[in-house]
Parts: sequence; C-alpha cells; structure tokens
Amino acid sequence: MRKIWILSLGLLFVPFAANAQALDGAKLFKEKTCIACHGADAKKPLLPIYPRLAGQNAAYVEQQMKDIKSGARANGQSAAMKGVMHLVSDAEIKAIATWISTLTP
Repeated sequence: MRKIWILSLGLLFVPFAANAQALDGAKLFKEKTCIACHGADAKKPLLPIYPRLAGQNAAYVEQQMKDIKSGARANGQSAAMKGVMHLVSDAEIKAIATWISTLTP
C-alpha cells in the first residue's frame, strides 16, 4: 500500500516539472521571436529605437507586454510587437518578463 502512495505522489509532480520546463523564459524569448528585435541577450536591439530589455523590472515588462497584447498600449514601437503578442500566453509573458529581469544590463 505504501509503495502505491509513493508512486502516486511521484506522478503528481510530473506535470509540474513539465510545466516549469515549458515556461523557461530564455527559451520562450527565442521561440516567440523576441530575439529578432531585442537581440539574443536582450541587450542589443536590432534598431536603436527598440528598447534594451536586460535587467528591466519584471512587473513593468509583464505589464507592457500585456498592454501591447490587449491594445491598451498603442504608442511608440508597440505596433511592431502587436502582431506577435497574440502568440504569447499570459503565463509565457510572465516567464519571459521574469527571465529578462534576471539579466545583467
């Protein structure tokens, strides 16, 4: 009986491990094509008018991405991102923003 409980408990953690892996901010930054404009290291944008993201506050980055996605932010270069943001879920936005915040500017 105890072995079954341990096995069951172990299976409960499998989805969490897979979910954590799927929400790897660095991987998502590449997969969602953020690197195309902001650079692979988030420090060297394609054009000087695009922001350097490395080291930005996670809550700020998350809110900017959500605002661009929803259309609440439609100024500056947000139009360039608007077409991509429909491909990014809120959980992925959070993971990317968290990763960006850990980078050294």
